[in-house]
Amino acid sequence: MQHNQRRIDAIKRSFDIGASAFGLVITAPVQAGVAALVLATHGKPVLFRQERPGKDGKIFELVKFRTMLLPDENHATDEERLTAVGRILRSTSLDELPTLWNVLKGDMSLIGPRPLLVSYLGQYSPEQARRHEVRPGITGLAQVRGRNAVSWEERFQFDIEYVDNRSLALDLKILLQTVRSVLQREGINQEGHATMTPFVGSETKGGSDACE
Repeated sequence: MQHNQRRIDAIKRSFDIGASAFGLVITAPVQAGVAALVLATHGKPVLFRQERPGKDGKIFELVKFRTMLLPDENHATDEERLTAVGRILRSTSLDELPTLWNVLKGDMSLIGPRPLLVSYLGQYSPEQARRHEVRPGITGLAQVRGRNAVSWEERFQFDIEYVDNRSLALDLKILLQTVRSVLQREGINQEGHATMTPFVGSETKGGSDACE
């Protein structure tokens, strides 16, 4: 079983390299247009950069297009900072296009558990921490089963389900369902929040799966 998973991971990495390189080339005109739009509406910097934990918890720098204004006295919360342009970029997933660089470099995969905040690392249960056994993905099982609209407990359950059952067939299924979810703009945010409520630890660690 372990040998089979290593073979699948090797094939998957080869596909990630080819697909991300092709994606970067074919989306270059779109990315140039989005960059110009972000610059005009949000100013500099055009890219959002943030450290995230990858495979085995190794930290890397995630890159996306900015969807929010920089925080100031009038724009303190995520809801206040998220612009109309930003909402469109998020709902269409155009903000994710620069993340193909992370896939090409090997920080991420096209399919896998979404990379979350570094500050969450100490809050996972041992089972939840297993999401770092594989490269994080641009999209994953949790995203096609609700994206940001599912609870943290459900999201982690889907992540571990993917780790334990990953296969090329499952990746293809997730990829096709992602296209459908993006076209239908499903699960972009939790009700009343710009994206998803922060994770403060699961009930097994003395916290809850809801924040704020």
